[in-house]
Amino acid sequence: MTTRWLFGDQLGPHFLDDHEGPVLMVESRRVFARRRFHRAKAHLVLSAMRHRAAELAGEGAGRITYVHSSTYAEVLRRRPRRRQADRIEVVQPTSYAAVRLVTRLADEGLDVDRLPARGFVTSRADFGQWAQGRDGKRLLMEDFYRDARRRTGVLMEGDGEPAGGRWNYDKDNREPPPKGASKLGVAEPPWPVEDEIDSQVRDDLDRWEADGDVAFVGRDGPRLFAATRAEALAVLDHFVEHRLPQFGSHEDAILEGDPWMAHSVISAPMNLGLLDPREVVDRAEAAYRSGSAPLASVEGFVRQVMGWRDYVWHLYWHFGEDYRRRNHLSHRRKLPDWFAGLDGSTTRARCLSHTLDSVAERGWVHHIPRLMVLGSYALQRGWAPDQVTDWFHRSFVDGYDWVMVPNVIGMSQHADGGMLATKPYTSGGAYIDKMSDHCSSCELNPRVRVGEDACPFTAGYWWFLDRHRERLEGNHRMARAVKGLDRLTDLDELVAQEEARGSSPP
Repeated sequence: MTTRWLFGDQLGPHFLDDHEGPVLMVESRRVFARRRFHRAKAHLVLSAMRHRAAELAGEGAGRITYVHSSTYAEVLRRRPRRRQADRIEVVQPTSYAAVRLVTRLADEGLDVDRLPARGFVTSRADFGQWAQGRDGKRLLMEDFYRDARRRTGVLMEGDGEPAGGRWNYDKDNREPPPKGASKLGVAEPPWPVEDEIDSQVRDDLDRWEADGDVAFVGRDGPRLFAATRAEALAVLDHFVEHRLPQFGSHEDAILEGDPWMAHSVISAPMNLGLLDPREVVDRAEAAYRSGSAPLASVEGFVRQVMGWRDYVWHLYWHFGEDYRRRNHLSHRRKLPDWFAGLDGSTTRARCLSHTLDSVAERGWVHHIPRLMVLGSYALQRGWAPDQVTDWFHRSFVDGYDWVMVPNVIGMSQHADGGMLATKPYTSGGAYIDKMSDHCSSCELNPRVRVGEDACPFTAGYWWFLDRHRERLEGNHRMARAVKGLDRLTDLDELVAQEEARGSSPP
């Protein structure tokens, strides 16, 4: 008899759709003891695992074995070896550490089979074939995304052309927030109702903290993100019906009074394996085909799900385990405690303060605060990219190793020197002023770079360019910005100001 071993991010039916035998799940407290995770993330993961176990227990005696243990390995090693046919199988894990664990157990003599990965639109075999066919060209996300749409037929017409005649609606999806608005004006996502399992998880986390076994950052409760398949489907249904039509144009905008805007809020349940991305994409495409959502919004959303999400998953494996240690810009400053601890009260910069407080409260902000506030500031300050990656992994409810390594090393911190993104993603305060309402309530001025009311992003942008002038002036997307340094009459004063600031909160 073969037992399917499920990890805590393999919780949807597509991880069991071909398996009717027993299931093993292991809850390891030591995972949370190694590093300080966000409390809401720990709650969500444990709630999702225990809810899934309860569902499987309802299918009959012997269907699920749910074990509380210090480590995964000790559970697998002590399994009784009754018959030669007693085997373990596991779907491709989502991290190098988990793969090493499975490999090590197999080397020790455990009968364990590793099945192909699930939970992504493009298979690893298809990605490998696409990458091999590039003939040394860069593995551009846009090219991968178009290839995926051709292979799957998503948002394609019968003549092999993209729906609407365009592959990309990015230019239509970069609108700033509506002037004078405090909210976008769309319905909030449906929030889950906590149950006895959530209460037990919270009691356990409280006890573990009191015993000194674990320590967390951020706050927990009430739970905001789906922890069951039914909850995840309800959030997806609501998004497609009520939020997808408004998603596109303002997907990069920030409003302090509207943390969710028109975003789907399904990244956490999707990364737990509760939703299959293909079903998500199909639902969005059906909304376009029925005329209930505009093409620009649907294409922008599809691009995120089967474009960028699949792309970073495959690059995580394609670039290899050493990719996480890349540091092209030689950034080695330590991540400061005020930032790592999500303490927004330490800084006068409204964008930083609000974003850190939002992460502390929810374990989530959408992609632009992540990239252009948190990531951009870390890049400007020269913080060690491996520490920034680890912080994002621990602090976000949807953060996993495969998610954060490519996103932070490649996209946010440009630590790979351009293997993933063609330029560093950072800006002065003008971008934040345009795309958010932060600056209107900030005592610092996005147009000032030196002095008491200087914006740390505006000053930090020029400081970053000055430190890396030689590296960046040969980049065609950065050359014009680097030349702008020659027009600054206060550059020496600016550099002295920023060097003195270091990693202190602005």
